[in-house]
Amino acid sequence: MLGVGAPAQAQPYPNKPVTLIVPYPPGGGTDFFARTVGQKMAETLGQQMVVENRPGAATIVGAQALAKAPADGYTVLLGDSATYAINVSLYKKLAYDPVKDFAPVSLTGRFALLLVVNPSVLPANSPKDLVAQAKQRPGAIAYGSPGSGSPHHLAMELFKERAGIDLLHVPYKGAAPAVQDLLGGRIATMFLDLAAGAPQVRGGKVKALAVASPQRIAALPEVATLAESGFPGFEAWAWQGIAVPAGTPKEIIATLNSAYGKAIADPALRQKISDAGIEPLHSTPQEMADYIKRETAKWAKLIADRHITVD
Repeated sequence: MLGVGAPAQAQPYPNKPVTLIVPYPPGGGTDFFARTVGQKMAETLGQQMVVENRPGAATIVGAQALAKAPADGYTVLLGDSATYAINVSLYKKLAYDPVKDFAPVSLTGRFALLLVVNPSVLPANSPKDLVAQAKQRPGAIAYGSPGSGSPHHLAMELFKERAGIDLLHVPYKGAAPAVQDLLGGRIATMFLDLAAGAPQVRGGKVKALAVASPQRIAALPEVATLAESGFPGFEAWAWQGIAVPAGTPKEIIATLNSAYGKAIADPALRQKISDAGIEPLHSTPQEMADYIKRETAKWAKLIADRHITVD
């Protein structure tokens, strides 16, 4: 009788599969990263990491799903710069608060952004060539992006601001259709992430004028940085990170961070990720929180100064 009312021992985490939300359709870079790393994390956790694609509305659909999930560590989000740092300034009524609703786990990766042109439409050999032609034809040169508010869009708006030029923005629903129109000559230029852009550059179909990272990238060492090209301090990335619902116990966050750290430390996995154009990252939860804060402030200023709205 004495044992009847004794509380049951809490089961160790995790004791069932963990859902990893990807706020993009299957087949893209984020989905590839989630499935590759999630499989490795599962080995450490001793439970499956089940990838669940929740695409739509600039990652808002997936972010909302996380915000509404129980804070028990069984729902995880692989969000990106839009999810954590851009949407809050771009949308007047955002259905989630990236600071109040989420708890960071770790930064996971970042994509270098290449400033590219279709040389048959816009014969330019450097960013300064592009600027010179844009000043001769204000508003006449069209640039594409995977969508309004995407890192690619904001990188070009930052470039326009720094260069003092006017280009026509043509937003697309994803990178693939934007690249198709770039190759077809319907748009002249855009920022492309390394994963999507490197094959086109190596194939000679588009020309890379510069990269928006502080240092040159190993995949395309011949491409100068924007800082080297007359735009000192210019830096823009597309980046990703893992988060859980706010209120998730710290020991669960530590378990997830450790499992991710072990996964991304695997040499074969790191090579696979790097070959896909993604620079692997691992951080503490606090480092991710601090990075989100800096990125939010940076892009909020640009969005306000440039009066950027969602088309």
